[in-house]
Amino acid sequence: MVLNIYFCSSENSTYNINMRTIQFREAICEAMSEEMRHDESIYLMGEEVAEYNGAYKASKGMLAEFGEKRVIDTPIAELGFTGIAVGSAMNGCRPIVEYMTFNFCLVGIDQIINNAAKMRQMTGGQFNVPIVFRGPTASAGQLGATHSQALENWFANTPGLKVIVPSTPYDAKGLLKSAIRDNDPVIFMESEQMYGDKGEVPEGEYTIPIGVADIKREGTDVTIVSFGKIIKEAFIAADELAKEGISCEVIDLRTVRPMDNEAILKSVKKTNRLVILEEAWPFASISSEITYIVQEQAFDFLDAPIQRITTADAPAPYSPVLLKDWLPNAADVVKAVKKVLYK
Repeated sequence: MVLNIYFCSSENSTYNINMRTIQFREAICEAMSEEMRHDESIYLMGEEVAEYNGAYKASKGMLAEFGEKRVIDTPIAELGFTGIAVGSAMNGCRPIVEYMTFNFCLVGIDQIINNAAKMRQMTGGQFNVPIVFRGPTASAGQLGATHSQALENWFANTPGLKVIVPSTPYDAKGLLKSAIRDNDPVIFMESEQMYGDKGEVPEGEYTIPIGVADIKREGTDVTIVSFGKIIKEAFIAADELAKEGISCEVIDLRTVRPMDNEAILKSVKKTNRLVILEEAWPFASISSEITYIVQEQAFDFLDAPIQRITTADAPAPYSPVLLKDWLPNAADVVKAVKKVLYK
């Protein structure tokens, strides 16, 4: 389906553009390709990004267009190619590093945390590190404990890093373009289970500012804050609760650092109740941070204790039966909403 709509750019100019329905992976590919056409200092590197068109086909056709010097297949050596990317960013390039999964970046996390994130501060501003680290995060089915971790709170704990976790093709493209243009390192986290998701994306040029949340569904009775693929469970729950006359406002953070505290607080002051849904372990999580911010700045507006929904506090199981119980779901959201509403 193609729709003609009016779209406002960041410069507040209005254009009549077409909306197309494309996959999440196509939105990622478009964002990278468009930016690489505009700036020859941008290149993509990672495992299987070139000859194989990407492990999830998010770089399909890019090798043919940009050549092997700008779309580079790497060895299975995350520490090595992450370090190469950081060094090249310090010397004028703008690399995009794809990890087959963020679980694999752990062997190269020293380069991300101790070099990319800290370089501007350690050099007194003499070096920027304009680099995007991107790839899938969190669970993607029966992949076992070492391939199912959501690590966004790890990176969000690091000053110097920006952390983006989009949930739609539209947000993915607009935010990735902003991330590539940013002069600081950005962690851009996707999902294996979202690459085939379809959504409307403009044909024309657009970006989405980093650090701005999106109210995906307006409501009056309770605020649900989430991000990434798990937000789908919030939408399912909101539909179920609407049948009972309960109006849920669903906020998609999109960026977890910097976090849009203003959007969260404004919504909570309207609904007076808050439920946070996150696909990660509970201890020291993004939901922990949100809970602290709200109790500090909007405590008097709360009519019930804040509820949060996370994975179980254990490594991800392989068994599909156990995995289903380990992951949060829409039923958990419904239960939490009714709890804050005392129903």
